[in-house]
Amino acid sequence: MNNLPINIDFKERVVVVTGAGGLICGAMASAFAKSGAKVAALDLNEDAVKKLADELKSEGFVCEGYKANVLDTDSLKEVHQKVLAELGSCDILVNGAGGNNPRATTDNEYQHEARENSKTFFDLEPDGVDFVFKLNFQGTLLPTQEFATDMVKKNKGAILNISSMNAYIPLTKIPAYSAAKAGISNFTQWLATHFAGTGIRCNAIAPGFLVSAQNKALLFNEDGTPTARSQKILNGTPTKRFVDADELIGATLFLCDDKSASAITGVVLPIDAGFSAYSGV
Repeated sequence: MNNLPINIDFKERVVVVTGAGGLICGAMASAFAKSGAKVAALDLNEDAVKKLADELKSEGFVCEGYKANVLDTDSLKEVHQKVLAELGSCDILVNGAGGNNPRATTDNEYQHEARENSKTFFDLEPDGVDFVFKLNFQGTLLPTQEFATDMVKKNKGAILNISSMNAYIPLTKIPAYSAAKAGISNFTQWLATHFAGTGIRCNAIAPGFLVSAQNKALLFNEDGTPTARSQKILNGTPTKRFVDADELIGATLFLCDDKSASAITGVVLPIDAGFSAYSGV
């Protein structure tokens, strides 16, 4: 029993998931495998995707882990050939690789609150900003260039990108990440239009605020109460809660299914507990 939130059969479908070494995309890769797909889990962290693949294979599912750099075309080409040889041609691509970087983040929400030795807007490091844009935008573009060639040959396929709440209204402190994710939403629509005549659909999900091991200390104090910043998030969310990573799975599987979502392309779906719908009043 797979305990998935939605029952869609991806039997014999080959699904490539980038960023699968992380919590969220690892869960996505696992969900596809448990839905019958042959999964290629890609990440720069080879140990993480190999561990994921071994766990899924021990349960009787099909998954292979591959080390891949989504910013390196040679790396992607090499992995693509391995996937073709071991699993087959790509039917579904999930562009999950992405993230922020401290070098592209300010210490203060507002310039007038800046204190001596704090990192302000004027201290943002160009190479940090460049890295964030490359990781999120080119880290989506380059895998799509590589793996969508399989879909074009078959005149069918699905691409799922990962946008963010930041794409709708930018959050304070993280200007590069917000702008990069806005680019992903725009690029999703561009791809949907560009591939419209080839049978390839392209959509995105825009997750709300998730609690993970990486950001738990930023969202909660040691006594379990919300920090000042996370309290702002909760105040701006009508359901007054964060989103659980598992709550992304149903939409992921739905949008990638050719039967269930056959007429859906160019959509960016918020999964945000109502954050994007609330005016604050």
